[in-house]
Amino acid sequence: MAKPIADTPLMRQFNEIKSQHPDAILLFRVGDFYETFSEDAIIASQILGITLTRRANGAAQYVELAGFPHHALDTYLPKLVRAGKRVAICDQLEDPKKTKTLVKRGITELVTPGVSINDNILNHKENNFLCAIHFYKNMCGISLLDISTGEFLTSEGVVNDIDKLLSSFSPKEILIERGKRKEFEEKFGQHYFLFELDDWVFTEQTANDRLLEHFETKNLKGFGVSHLSLGIVASGTILHYLDVTHHTQIDHIVAIRRIEEDRFVRIDRFTARSLELISTMNEDGKSLLNIMDKTISPMGSRMMRRWLMFPLKDKLPIQKRHDVVENFFRETALRSLVQSHIAQVGDLERIISKAA
Repeated sequence: MAKPIADTPLMRQFNEIKSQHPDAILLFRVGDFYETFSEDAIIASQILGITLTRRANGAAQYVELAGFPHHALDTYLPKLVRAGKRVAICDQLEDPKKTKTLVKRGITELVTPGVSINDNILNHKENNFLCAIHFYKNMCGISLLDISTGEFLTSEGVVNDIDKLLSSFSPKEILIERGKRKEFEEKFGQHYFLFELDDWVFTEQTANDRLLEHFETKNLKGFGVSHLSLGIVASGTILHYLDVTHHTQIDHIVAIRRIEEDRFVRIDRFTARSLELISTMNEDGKSLLNIMDKTISPMGSRMMRRWLMFPLKDKLPIQKRHDVVENFFRETALRSLVQSHIAQVGDLERIISKAA
């Protein structure tokens, strides 16, 4: 954490709020602007391409400063998050005209790569998964949540199984126990955005209680995940993180499902990369997804991506899927009718989540 900025009433307030989230860039509302100070200002100016200045702050002292108009938040916030930064938005909690003292301020939202419902941050063609991993001996529990759609998944298994799930789901942010970064990177690589939480969060009782509280149920048997003790720990960790990041409007998360790996061919990250399923090794190349995705809705694009990364294994569901495709191929009038209806729906999954 940066050393506290010089002692003025405004800077004391800034330091107090900054100390609550030292690892996040703090967008501090001052009048009609969001300001960043000190190291945050240096980082923000580099990422956003905005002017970095210095402001006098007492005798022989100054502080770095970079800001932008509050109405430009939707322009600048996505750039910070896509650069892998956690961003704490600090707003004025009272009308400056109605107080003669320092305006009360507080964190209203903490936006991270894995937790966002902002349309300007989200890629509509793919899920934005937040993930939690819980280590126990040679096993791991995993949970994934896309808060923008409400999809909540869990599983557990040996390291190799979890590695394949990470490759297939491509989470934007992964929560791990404090001190486990080295172990994670040795097992799964260094290309994920990690955030560490205290070890008490990763306890079965704490996690189970948080899940039962959210789903307003006495046990998790109805969801088919009660036997996944490691997965439950990871899932409860995700709900705890939503509390920490001030994402409390989560009534659209109505269920948690077990990832049914036995139904699909498991693809590791090396195979996915070699086959260029989602991305290419050549900057000008086209992945299989780029070629196949002719869908006309964001939901269709996300489904196509999921189908490619989780190929069916059993013959019967494959045949059923082929039958549907064949029917739409032959029945051109029906296909056109369905396409026209889907085109009017928009991104229903994410619209419903916002309404909730």
